[in-house]
Amino acid sequence: MQRHMRAWAAEHPALYDAKAFDPALFSTLALAAAFSGPGLTAGRLRMANRVCLWCFGLDWLIDYAASSRAEVAELVRRCETAADGAPAPDGASAEDELARFLTDIRGELETEPTFPAFRDVWRDELQRMLDAMALEFDWKAARERGERGPAFEEYLANADNLGFSFVLTSHWIVSGGGGNVPVVREAIRAVQRVIRLLNDLGTYERDVQWGDLNALLLDRPRAEVEARIGELTGEARARLRDAGKSVPELAEYMERQMDFCAGFYGVTDFWGTL
Repeated sequence: MQRHMRAWAAEHPALYDAKAFDPALFSTLALAAAFSGPGLTAGRLRMANRVCLWCFGLDWLIDYAASSRAEVAELVRRCETAADGAPAPDGASAEDELARFLTDIRGELETEPTFPAFRDVWRDELQRMLDAMALEFDWKAARERGERGPAFEEYLANADNLGFSFVLTSHWIVSGGGGNVPVVREAIRAVQRVIRLLNDLGTYERDVQWGDLNALLLDRPRAEVEARIGELTGEARARLRDAGKSVPELAEYMERQMDFCAGFYGVTDFWGTL
């Protein structure tokens, strides 16, 4: 899977040419998916890996490459257009490659028999992520101007910027769909909140260096953030039990991903150095 991921990145050189997209990033992303679905073939994990890589490209362009709100708005517009079925752009810029990659992903998903029933869910999850990333850009810009940033719970409520829900929904579609859709979506979002904070604990030093937002920069000591993670983990496991009644394999995948992140972010991070 790591080789596949590096090959996909090579197809979009302008998007993935930054130093931060180093070999370790591809390796750990593939490892996270493999750990979460140990009984799944590389083919069944293909979509999760492709969408995850795409999200990292989007995150890079919004969080680190964009220098203005207008650039962010244009990126969001281009992603929306690609997701809605527009022809892929033929340019060679990172923004063109991001849109073209999303067009390819949507094209693959459209071949799945479950996609028509999940099209609106997939599109909604994409929009939630795009809006959340744009909001975080605004928060970062406000902090750079010396203005007050988001409150801790407000920041946590914006966890869609992590991209987990969008990736998991894409994986859900190629895994056959099904299940109690509202219950499963609540479980996905509950797991996402846990991973959001686990990520922040593990990436604090990098976030300070890169000027990114982090829960530990919002006047919450580490002990309180860790306690909140404990509460959210209990809630997520309860929601996963409910989701598992209709989609047991998907629920197990999510729980293993949450547990992987609990260990992974204790020792390292996905991104390479700038």
